[in-house]
Amino acid sequence: MKLQKTAPLDTEYLESLGFVWHTDHDESSYIADELVVITEAEAEAYYEAGNALYDMFIEAAQYVIDNNLFHEIGIPFNLVEIIKESWENDVHWHLYGRFDLAGGIDGKPIKLLEFNADTPTALFETAIIQWALLKQNGRDEESQFNGVYEALVENFQRLVTLDESVEAFEENYDGWKFLFTSIRGNAEEENTVRLLQHIATEAGYVTEFAYIDEVEFSEEEGIFYHDENYELWFKLIPWEDIALEESDLAMILTDIIKNQKAIIFNPAYTLLFQSKGILKILWDLYPGHPLLLESAFEPLEGQKQVSKPVFGREGGSVTIIDEQGKELEKISSEYENHKMLYQAYTELPTDAEGQSYQAGVFYAYEACGLGFRKGGRILDNMAKFVGHIVEG
Repeated sequence: MKLQKTAPLDTEYLESLGFVWHTDHDESSYIADELVVITEAEAEAYYEAGNALYDMFIEAAQYVIDNNLFHEIGIPFNLVEIIKESWENDVHWHLYGRFDLAGGIDGKPIKLLEFNADTPTALFETAIIQWALLKQNGRDEESQFNGVYEALVENFQRLVTLDESVEAFEENYDGWKFLFTSIRGNAEEENTVRLLQHIATEAGYVTEFAYIDEVEFSEEEGIFYHDENYELWFKLIPWEDIALEESDLAMILTDIIKNQKAIIFNPAYTLLFQSKGILKILWDLYPGHPLLLESAFEPLEGQKQVSKPVFGREGGSVTIIDEQGKELEKISSEYENHKMLYQAYTELPTDAEGQSYQAGVFYAYEACGLGFRKGGRILDNMAKFVGHIVEG
């Protein structure tokens, strides 16, 4: 793989953009001072892979619903009804997600690792920071597969048009108010939500921000902040966390959706995509597909593989297992009690220092942007964000 060194962005500049999580716990920079160099053909392959995979996820989710496989893929029982409600009505539009992919830059085929469809991270980095890296280093800032910001503007407008075209947004937008919410005390999540709020405002909405503890919910009336009713609500709070930790809220939100008092983003059905259990369903439906890795709920016999919880983050409870079933590497975490998925192992591209690189392709109506994370064989919360440049 080919890398280009860049001059790092100073912290004052990053913070002027609203990017405050620029330094890791060990005082190292979270943003790598290098760019992954890819060709136009490689960028196109990532784009095509994201679009093909999304269509496959739609089929897999429909299969789960039709065959009542919610429990099999780890979906909490108290979200099944709201998932069905949101799936069956087009107004529950999937705003954005991120595919994690292996390969694509080292002559090896692109392979799906998982889909972060509900609360994907690295949005700010992909949409804004890597673009700034090119601009501040005197490179052509257009030389990236990076239309995330523009794609989100248009996808916000599609919440009204429910169509590929967004031209009818202004004539159909009825002044709906859009509330954006994160938990209190997490700067990364808050600023990501505020970025989305900014994009929605640019798209033409009346918007407001609130912390989740300030928001009020009513089964009959909807979602309120400071006595204002909001028809649209974005929350950077995972659906599975709501189900497991706020079961009363899960019930109220189900009634709000059934009573058509608000529309929630990302919709509850994105938890079907988010569950790593759906990787097994995909393999059942598309066995041997070139974008997929063999996946099952039991260990794969006689091959190197990875076990990972159906819901987990930042490499937590992920284990690499060799052909004889011996654990080679593991990150322990609080996700141990989740159901485990076993997925065939695939090597990530590595640099001269042995650091692994994982591609993240954002999807907002179509594949729209690329960024990379680098770290060990299992990427954890110390992984670095790496931008890219398209050449040739």
